[in-house]
Amino acid sequence: MTFEEYLASKKIHSEKFREGDNGLWNEWKNLFEQLHPESFSAQKLFSVNAVRRRFPSSERKKRQP
Repeated sequence: MTFEEYLASKKIHSEKFREGDNGLWNEWKNLFEQLHPESFSAQKLFSVNAVRRRFPSSERKKRQP
């Protein structure tokens, strides 16, 4: 699994994330390449939610009324 695939699985838009916070994107990418995806998720559990809110994937489904 690539870092971009991981971000997509977490409903994070990789390009928007890279453009919006390049330093954090690079830091996460380097760390992701050294860890198993589950270990990365465990370390960044709370941070992933904040990044998801800032850079949501365009594939994200909207809530129905």
